[in-house]
This record gives sequence, structure tokens and C-alpha cells, in this order.
Amino acid sequence: MLPKLVPAITLLALLGSGLMAGLFFAYSNSVMPALAKMPGPQGMTAMNHINVVIQNPFFLSIFTGTAVLALLLVVAALLGGTARPAWILTGALLYLVGNIAVTFAINVPMNDALAAAGSDASGSAAIWATFLDRWVFWNHVRAVACTGALAAFAMATS
Repeated sequence: MLPKLVPAITLLALLGSGLMAGLFFAYSNSVMPALAKMPGPQGMTAMNHINVVIQNPFFLSIFTGTAVLALLLVVAALLGGTARPAWILTGALLYLVGNIAVTFAINVPMNDALAAAGSDASGSAAIWATFLDRWVFWNHVRAVACTGALAAFAMATS
């Protein structure tokens, strides 16, 4: 990787992390509290629709594109191609583990289980309540991790 590209890649990773932090913050502070006020079947149906709609090219390009940028920055940092490798590695680790790994290991399987349960399932209120508590906790983790990645990438650019 050309060292001249590292600042631009870092800036794009910073922006992508910030966009993801904002998305997760909005979920934690408005979307999920609003859905939590709905009866189980309605909340489940709404969440299932959200989980389908969010899988669009714009979201996926930012979500996965930032991960690719973070991986490129890890390579650059390990090869000595960055001025502040500790901040680069911290930002990449926070984004890749705190967002990508958490999303695929925890949030996506929970979304899939919610969709499979169906909103007309017996005990949907209990399913919904359990889902909300666990999903929101891990969403908070993603919001904090992406905010930390944003800050670390910002430090790497200074």
C-alpha cells in the first residue's frame, strides 16, 4: 500500500466508524425504546421489517467498506507505513471486534431467531422482552466500539 494513501484511508475509516456509531446510537436511544413500547407481536414485526430494510447497498457498503479499510490500515501499521500505528491498530480493533464480530456473532443470529419465531408465536411477549434486553445491550457495545474507533482514527490523523 502506498504510504500516501494511508491518510485518506484513515479519514474514510474515521467517517465510516462515525456513521456506524451514529446509527447504533440512534437505535439505542430512539428506535429500540420506541419498539419496546409496542406489544410483543407488533414490536417483533416492526423489528423484522427493519432488519430486512437495513440490508441495503448503502448501509452494507459503509458497514463492510469500513471493515476493509480497517484491515488495510492494520497491514499498513504492521508494515510501518503509518505515523501513529498504535492509534490505527486501536481503531481497527475496536471497529472489527466491537462492531463486525459482535454483529455477526450476536446481533445477526438474534435477528434471525426473532424472524424464525414469528410474531404470532406462543409467548411472543416473552420472546420480545428477552430479545430487547440482550440485543440492546450488544447494540450499546457496538455504539461504544464505533465511537472509540472514530476517536482512535481521529488521533491517528493528528
